[in-house]
Amino acid sequence: MNLGVIFLSEMVGTAMLVLLGCGVVANVALVKNKGYNGGFLMVNIGWGLAVFSGVIVSYSSGAHLNPAVTLGLTANFLGKGETEFVPGIPIDGASIFTYIGAQFVGAFIGAVFCWLAYKQHFDEEPEPANKLGVFSTGPAIRSYGWNLVTEIFGTFVLVFVILGFSYGGTPAELGAIPVAFLVIAIGASLGGPTGYAINPARDLGPRIAHALLPIKGKGGSDWSYSWVPVVGPVIGGLLAGWAALVLLPVLG
Repeated sequence: MNLGVIFLSEMVGTAMLVLLGCGVVANVALVKNKGYNGGFLMVNIGWGLAVFSGVIVSYSSGAHLNPAVTLGLTANFLGKGETEFVPGIPIDGASIFTYIGAQFVGAFIGAVFCWLAYKQHFDEEPEPANKLGVFSTGPAIRSYGWNLVTEIFGTFVLVFVILGFSYGGTPAELGAIPVAFLVIAIGASLGGPTGYAINPARDLGPRIAHALLPIKGKGGSDWSYSWVPVVGPVIGGLLAGWAALVLLPVLG
């Protein structure tokens, strides 16, 4: 195990996650698709299965696929005195940078692949907002402070429950299935106000792709909002990592 393997694992897993996750949004939001107007629950299920698929192909790195998860695990592991993410990979600046860098690169690649898969439908879609919505999240009611709160809560639930798995909260034989259901639950229960980014790489990587790709009639990339789905998940992930130190040994 080395940082090159970690980078490749996280990049491939995050690319798979974003390809399928953004893909379900494209299927629902862009005109002339067979899934057009499939509804928010279809998006929730699609994103849950996208996370499942990403985790399956990135087990060697621990399948973080999300800077908020990496930072939450760092806070938790160091608090417990653990020194490695996976055997042979110490928790230090180099490994954290490798995980997070790979996640952003993978998210960008997955977004580009999604655009290629739906190229004709992007060309046919008349609304710039629908095109941007395939790539990145946006608020139903724009209020940066409250949008930030929603992202903090959603990411806290994600990281706290993931850490709960390691305290014996779920049989190991289930593999990636529990996290898929967790993401579906977060989307269905907390996703309405902001579209539940809960992952800085998942939002910023595709947003950069949207800005750079030659998408017909795409409009702006809503950079004024872009900090919310980055800062909120980072705060939520760190809080979950620290809270788990106190609560999960008692509850697990």
